[in-house]
Amino acid sequence: MKEQLITDVLQKMLAHLNNEQLLKLRTVMEHCLHEVELTKTNQPQVREQQNMVSVFISAKRIEGCSEKTLSYYQKTIGDMLTAVNKPFQCVTTDDIRQYLTTYQKQRKSSKVTIDNIRRILSSFYSWLEDEDHIVKSPVRRIHKVKTAKVIKDTYTDEALEKMRDNCNSLRDLAIIDLLASSGMRVGELVALNRDDINFTERECVVFGKGNKERLVYFDARTKLHLKNYLNSRTDDSPALFVTLRSPHNRLQIGGIEMRLRQLGRRLAIPKVHPHKFRRTMATAAIDKGMPIEQVQQLLGHQKIDTTMHYAMVKQQNVKLAHRKYIG
Repeated sequence: MKEQLITDVLQKMLAHLNNEQLLKLRTVMEHCLHEVELTKTNQPQVREQQNMVSVFISAKRIEGCSEKTLSYYQKTIGDMLTAVNKPFQCVTTDDIRQYLTTYQKQRKSSKVTIDNIRRILSSFYSWLEDEDHIVKSPVRRIHKVKTAKVIKDTYTDEALEKMRDNCNSLRDLAIIDLLASSGMRVGELVALNRDDINFTERECVVFGKGNKERLVYFDARTKLHLKNYLNSRTDDSPALFVTLRSPHNRLQIGGIEMRLRQLGRRLAIPKVHPHKFRRTMATAAIDKGMPIEQVQQLLGHQKIDTTMHYAMVKQQNVKLAHRKYIG
C-alpha cells in the first residue's frame, strides 16, 4: 500500500523533477511513512456517488416525478452502483450488461422489469453526460429489451354488474362506479376532496402524474351513487372517500386495493384491482368508436403509444370493420 502510494506520487512528479530530485523525494516519503499505517478507504468516493445520485433525483423532482417514482429511481441506481462496486465514472457498458444479466438470473425477473432498470440507468447516465460529469453514457449501446405483447384482461359487463350488486357499502359502490366511468388512476381518486366534484357537469379535476391537472368525467349512475354515499356520511372530513370506521381518515390506495381483492375473491372474479377499471374504460371507449386522441386525453397520457397499450380492440369488431370497409 505504501509502495503504491509512493510510486503514484513519483509518477505524477516525473514531468517536474529530475532523477536526483525524484530519488530524494522517494527517500523523504519512505522516511515519513515508515511508521504510518495506511488503509485504503473509498468513503470520499461513496459520498461523491451518493451526492451525484441525490442531485440527479433533485433534477427529476423538478421535472415533476412523484416521490414514489423518485424512491424507485434512487434504489435502482444505488443497487447497481453497489453491485458493480466502481465509481460511477468508471462503469462500462459490459458492467451494466453483466449486472442486468445477473439480476435477471438471481431474481427470475421479467423482461419488463429488466427493461425498467435499463431505462432508469439510461436516464441517470444520460443526465451525467448532459451535465458533463462523464464523456459518454455506457447505457447508450444497451437497447430496449424486447418484451412479449400480452393482451391484458378487462372486466366484462357482467362482472361489473356483479360487483355493483354485491357491494357491502355505499362507499364501495361509489368507488367502483367512479373508477369504471371515469378511468382515473387510483392515486388520483384517493386524492379527491368533496369540493372537487362538480355534480352539475358530472366532472372533476384530478392531478395526474407529474402533478398535471386534467378534467375527468363520470356518468349519471355514478353521480347518484356518489350523492347517496356523501349524504350518508356523518364526518366532516374534506376527503371524498374515507375509512368506514372512526376517525374516518382519508382512504388510501392500499385500502381500496384490499377491498377490491376481497370482493373479487368473494365473487370468484379473477384479478380484481383498480387499474383494471381504467383499462376496461379505455377499451370500451375505443370499441365504441371514440377517437384514440380523445381517449388519450381522458386517461392523461403524454404519448399516444401508452394509450394503445391500455386500449385493446376486440377481435369481433375488427372482423365487422373488415366486412364493412373491405367487403
